[in-house]
Amino acid sequence: MAVDRHGAGLATLRILIGIFFLFQGIGKLHWFVDSSNLAGQLDGWLRALSPDSLSARYLTRFITPHTALFARLVPLGEISSGLAMLFGFWTSLFALIAFCMVLNFHIASGAIFKYSFLTNGYGLPVLGAPLALALGGVRLPWSIRS
Repeated sequence: MAVDRHGAGLATLRILIGIFFLFQGIGKLHWFVDSSNLAGQLDGWLRALSPDSLSARYLTRFITPHTALFARLVPLGEISSGLAMLFGFWTSLFALIAFCMVLNFHIASGAIFKYSFLTNGYGLPVLGAPLALALGGVRLPWSIRS
């Protein structure tokens, strides 16, 4: 009996990244009642950024004016995406939502524009895993087939 290694690999990735997002969201549940932790984090990022950077403009124009909204959307999005990926429910949709959240985080913090993004465990792996799942594990023409 042949084992579908491609499918097994995607299922493993889906479950593990689902657990990651679930626990990231659980750790932020207190944001629902107190958005000051998020506000402090955003303020810290803003102070560390050059005022004319893309990230600083993004934070001041789109994120910080809506801190209370994001304090509720982020944990809700992480928990729902985590559960959906963990149980295989609408995986592509929730993986795309998770990818957008991670991309938003990396742009807002300015991390995506630094070399350390390439070597950080929260960088490419956490950005790439949801994208791979959102795309359904697309095989490239030069991929090795089993």
